[in-house]
Amino acid sequence: MALSIKNVGIVRTDAAQRLSLFIPILAAWFIFKEDFNNYKLMGLAVGLPALLLILSKKTDKPAGEWMYPAAVLLGFGIVDTMFKKVALFPEPEYTTSLFMIFVGALIITFCAVLYEIIFMKKKINTMNIAYGALVGIFNFGNILFYLKAHKEFSTNPSTVFAAMNMGVIVTGSLAGVLIFDEKLSVRNYAGIILALVAIVLIALSQIYS
Repeated sequence: MALSIKNVGIVRTDAAQRLSLFIPILAAWFIFKEDFNNYKLMGLAVGLPALLLILSKKTDKPAGEWMYPAAVLLGFGIVDTMFKKVALFPEPEYTTSLFMIFVGALIITFCAVLYEIIFMKKKINTMNIAYGALVGIFNFGNILFYLKAHKEFSTNPSTVFAAMNMGVIVTGSLAGVLIFDEKLSVRNYAGIILALVAIVLIALSQIYS
């Protein structure tokens, strides 16, 4: 993700990340054998163009190398699907699995940082450690509740996949407008409204499944 932001900009990277929703939704259908009722199909039909409208922004960034956003799209889609599998394992508990996942991520990150310090002669910035710890706390909480949702809606993984991705985009867009004074176009606002409609339809699909 960092390389994608550096090479093609945050807008295209964010679009690739959220459009990775296609992969876990298809996995819910073909791998987890989830039944899709009319509400869910309508929610997805409304939600996917909503994502495109929300992420439709003007940017002066060059097109860059397509491989980075493509890797983000595939990576996030596969990770979302794998979290579903982790949540369904009877042993060990998903909280234990989550701890093991983060320990593994810490080891990999530690090795990468050591490589940069030793071989690339980069200096440690203490503020980066503080900010990284803060991001890590929020990320841990995000994944913990994500796994809890998959556990609760074990027979309807697409509900979790879709609600999380669309919910994050709507919340992020509103935060951009209200907190960071970001300017949104008419298409962006139309996308937010469509995303809310999609979330309602997917919620109804859970009630009437």
